[in-house]
Amino acid sequence: MKKVLAIVILLVVSNFAQDKTALIKLGYYSPEATNGGLVLGYQGAKAIDENFEYGWSFDWFNKNYVDKKLVKEFELAGFPNSELNELRAKTNVHNIPIMLSLTGKYRLDRRFDVYVSGSFGVDVLLIFYRSYQNPEDDNLKIAGDFAYMFSVGGITSIGSRSEFLAELSYFSAEPGWQYEVETVSSITNTKTKKVFERIFDMSGIMARIGFKFYY
Repeated sequence: MKKVLAIVILLVVSNFAQDKTALIKLGYYSPEATNGGLVLGYQGAKAIDENFEYGWSFDWFNKNYVDKKLVKEFELAGFPNSELNELRAKTNVHNIPIMLSLTGKYRLDRRFDVYVSGSFGVDVLLIFYRSYQNPEDDNLKIAGDFAYMFSVGGITSIGSRSEFLAELSYFSAEPGWQYEVETVSSITNTKTKKVFERIFDMSGIMARIGFKFYY
């Protein structure tokens, strides 16, 4: 019984002895669907040993833009008013990937490590868009897709329990949805429905720096 109790205590102590970390990141993100801009992120992790850690993360990216791809689709579908189509294609997206990660690192010297990281999870996209019928009003749509990310970077010590890092990542996800546009002919007064699919290719490169804290 004493041996079993000793093993349980050892396991509990060793679990709490593992370093937990909090990582704050900021940088530049350039997805395929929009113009590039600032991306912010947080990552919490726990050490498995001196070379590996696992954790979770979320990032936030916001961009206002005109969806040029949608403008072309409207024009090809027979809606030639380009100025109005640009208003219809005005979009505001909030991209929020929520992911699990595994990181492996290698020590080059006493103060500098290099690392690789793989992550997977879900990409949540909040889309404020204009409808074809009411181009002046915002509508909200929430779309999601499976997401993954690969990162490489370097990290160096700042203090006894803090570090500075720089990394380059490739992120991949394509959330989207389908919707119908109904038009009425002014000549025959007949109704026509056209189906459009809005795919937001959020795949792209992130270049970021960050500060990592141990607790």
